[in-house]
Amino acid sequence: VRDVITGQSCGSRGDGESHRWWKEKILKILAEIQAPLSLLLLRLCNWALLKLLNHLFLSVQLHRGQLEMVLRAARTSGVPLVFLSTHKSQLDGLLLSFIFFSQGLGVPRVTVDGQVCSPRLRALLGRLGGIFLPSRIGQMPSDQDEGLPGAVLAAYVEEVLRSQQSLLIFLEEPPVALCLSAPAQEWLALVYQAVRDGAVPDVLLVPMGIAYDVVP
Repeated sequence: VRDVITGQSCGSRGDGESHRWWKEKILKILAEIQAPLSLLLLRLCNWALLKLLNHLFLSVQLHRGQLEMVLRAARTSGVPLVFLSTHKSQLDGLLLSFIFFSQGLGVPRVTVDGQVCSPRLRALLGRLGGIFLPSRIGQMPSDQDEGLPGAVLAAYVEEVLRSQQSLLIFLEEPPVALCLSAPAQEWLALVYQAVRDGAVPDVLLVPMGIAYDVVP
């Protein structure tokens, strides 16, 4: 991020003013990507989702072999977990987060397509662990905006992996199945870049699947 700022600074502002201006832009981009987790909302949504599942489905079944694989992967020390999942409905992120939370695995950072979310839903999902690709800053991006959102996003993914937070990436976007989506390609490229640049020595990729008898 510093390299991008250094290359784009035009020197038209004083040092103090320039520093504040860039900091505000960076914080604005970061706020688009993620929000602090809310334990109160997590517990409330955990309770509400359990009620919803009981009304929406006859049963929710966990594949015992896959669950044991996930639990074994979670016990691997010193390596961040990146879960790669199929994506069948917009309920998947909440459902998988609920399963992780109920099994004592914590709450992963879940990639969400921000284009299908209203601002209020996006704010709620952010407090529950959702993360989003940043949009362009402003309606008419200037040359100074070029490259900064990508640099902030790359630094954010490096910090998530370095702090060993779990990351859940959906590989497809419903209703298009069996096709790697553009957002998934972006997130996977950022994970690969973090490993390639040495931000983390390695990551553990854990495949996951989710299926419905009838997609809600």
